[in-house]
Amino acid sequence: MRNKVILLVFATIFVSSSKALALDANQIVKDSVEYWRDSSSYIEADMTIHRPTWQRASSLKTWTKGNKKTLVRFTAPAKDAGNASLTLEEDIWSFSPKVNRVIKIPPSMMTQSWMGSDFSYDDLSKSDNIIDEYTHKLLEEKTIDGAKVFIIESVPKPDAAIVWGKEVLFIREDHILLERDFYDQDGKLIKRMLGADIKIQGGKLYASKIRMENLESKDEWTEVSHREVKFGIVVSDNVFTQANLSNPRE
Repeated sequence: MRNKVILLVFATIFVSSSKALALDANQIVKDSVEYWRDSSSYIEADMTIHRPTWQRASSLKTWTKGNKKTLVRFTAPAKDAGNASLTLEEDIWSFSPKVNRVIKIPPSMMTQSWMGSDFSYDDLSKSDNIIDEYTHKLLEEKTIDGAKVFIIESVPKPDAAIVWGKEVLFIREDHILLERDFYDQDGKLIKRMLGADIKIQGGKLYASKIRMENLESKDEWTEVSHREVKFGIVVSDNVFTQANLSNPRE
């Protein structure tokens, strides 16, 4: 009888510890996404698409509000200026001044390249789905460059419309996402997003460079470098409309 009681106590401690780790992992991911997005933001950035035999640069502006509203508009070079993408909830609309049309991106195209980059439309539309549509597990804690880093395995829930088999996140103790690894259904590492050049922007520490690497092709990556960042600003809901997408007034 005494042995049964001891086993029951240990089992209870193990279950409680597992739940605590899960809760910690969930909170770490949630805090990181909310820190990155903030309540609203305005960003001016440069995007470089690199391939082994060529490289292309462009400039863009981004507005966000909450976790479900994003507008990205290209400003340079001239051939790209005016191209824009609007994200509302899980939906994306694209505008090209060349054809002067707003097009809704169908589900079948969500995994395709956005503006020829290594980011997909899916990356744009589901910036916060990792909070609720994944199960998170804290794998380990490491010290990197003097800071504590949480390594978290995030697996899509069975009913989630997610193409990835799992993701592994490296989140610093101050909520900065250092790395996000994307694995396919067979457990193969397909692409990797890295946060670098961490410095004060918009009044807080921020990864001013975000690079997405295509690990299936050698030396292919896209890097977004933030020149100006503002957080917690007033952004009208009118910014995130199809009318403003095609006929900007911001």
